[in-house]
Amino acid sequence: MLKPIVLTLFALFGISSTTANAQSIAQEVGIIFGPVSFQSDYGQRHNFETNVGNTGFGVGIVHFINFSANNNREHFFSEHFKVRSELSFNKTDLKHFGEAVDRNPPKVTTEQLKAMTGSSTLLNLGTQLEFSPFMKIHDFENTVGSFSPYVSLGVQVSYYSTKAESSLGPLGTTQATYPKYLTPSDGRAFGFSTENGVVLSIVTGVGVHYKLAEMSDLMFDIRYQGFSSDWVDGLNPNKDKYKENKSNDSQVWFNVGYIYYLEF
Repeated sequence: MLKPIVLTLFALFGISSTTANAQSIAQEVGIIFGPVSFQSDYGQRHNFETNVGNTGFGVGIVHFINFSANNNREHFFSEHFKVRSELSFNKTDLKHFGEAVDRNPPKVTTEQLKAMTGSSTLLNLGTQLEFSPFMKIHDFENTVGSFSPYVSLGVQVSYYSTKAESSLGPLGTTQATYPKYLTPSDGRAFGFSTENGVVLSIVTGVGVHYKLAEMSDLMFDIRYQGFSSDWVDGLNPNKDKYKENKSNDSQVWFNVGYIYYLEF
């Protein structure tokens, strides 16, 4: 499953490069990295301890097509939009937080939740359209020290590998497993799964570019990624029976990037 994704990446970058060279469009490449907060069935939703505790790390490479280069017509699209392609990797270790594991005195089910841990590893490939509303791209490129805020929207396909386990013993047994995860769910024998798969997601973000030097930028970005599946974290309690678990998995990535201009 990994090989087709890597091949697609090289094809995507190859097409981008060919198009850019043919039309004298500038290209930019860079690296991004930062913490990733995974929003999943582990822990209590909208809980600060859960959001902080289930935080991993991600790193990626990005490629921009800049339509304003060698274009003096100053069309609105070419002066305010870029196309961004990306290959990124992130991993998050997961555990339960919140009221259910803070009971005092603890119950058997409390210990079962405390003992359950998991992880989710993702390789993401996708594209976004980036819109900078306040400053023309030409003006930004020619003004060292300037800031250009932006918003972005796009899609990604991700190869995920997830694992669920318990320090009390094998999951799937009544001794080790919290009761609601013993119920069959979405074609699986239980409400948990250790599996690999491919998932689509919608990606949207806000950020700012900072003009560091003539040929380089810094980028600060906050991104939301909503997945089309609820199995990306390895947990998906039966939604017909457990209404509180109705939302699919998602993650929020806070990242910093360094961008270098291949043409100017």
